Amino acid sequence: MVQESINAKARYPLGNYTFGTKDGQPEEDSSVSARLKRLENDYEAHGMRRTVEAVLVVHQHNHPHVLMLQIANAFFKLQKEGLKKILNERLGAADPADWPNEPEWEIGECLSTWWRPNFEPHMYPYVPAHITKPKEKKMLYLVHLPANKILYVPKNMKLLAVPLFDLYDNTTRYGAQLSAIPHLLSRYDFKYEK
Repeated sequence: MVQESINAKARYPLGNYTFGTKDGQPEEDSSVSARLKRLENDYEAHGMRRTVEAVLVVHQHNHPHVLMLQIANAFFKLQKEGLKKILNERLGAADPADWPNEPEWEIGECLSTWWRPNFEPHMYPYVPAHITKPKEKKMLYLVHLPANKILYVPKNMKLLAVPLFDLYDNTTRYGAQLSAIPHLLSRYDFKYEK
C-alpha cells in the first residue's frame, strides 16, 4: 500500500503565476572570492554562518521545474536566507505593506543540509571527519506555492523555471548543490494541478 503523506502536495503550472518587476537588489559581493572573504570576516565576528534557501517547484507540461534567480547571466541562486521574510523581500510586492494581503509562503520539509568546511567554494552534504568548526551551514527547504501568486523579480535578476532534467547531473553548469535537487525531489510523487 502506498502511503500518501507529504508527497500529496500539489504543484501548479508556471502559467498560474504572474511575474512583475521591482527595483534591483544589488548583490553584496561582486565575485565568489569576495563572498568568501566576507564569509571569513563574518566568521571572525559571529561564528558559523547559517543560511537557508527555498526550493520552489512548479510544473510545465506535467514536468517539475525549479524556480531560480539568475544574476548577470552567469550565477544561479535559489531564493534564500530567513525564509518567509526574504521570500517576500526577493519576490514579494515592492511595498512591504502589501505583504499581508498576499497568499502566505508555506515552508515545507528540509530537503538537505550542506556544510562549508573552510573558506573555499566547495560545500559538502556532510561535515568532513577532520573538520571541527565548519564555516557555513546551508539548509534547503521545499516551499509549497499557493495555486496563484504574483512574483516580483528584481530588475537586475531573471527568474527562470529550470526543468529537473536540465539540473540532473549537471554540476558543470549549476554546481553540486543545485544539480542534486532532482535526487532530493525524487522521493515525492508530485500531483500536477491545472
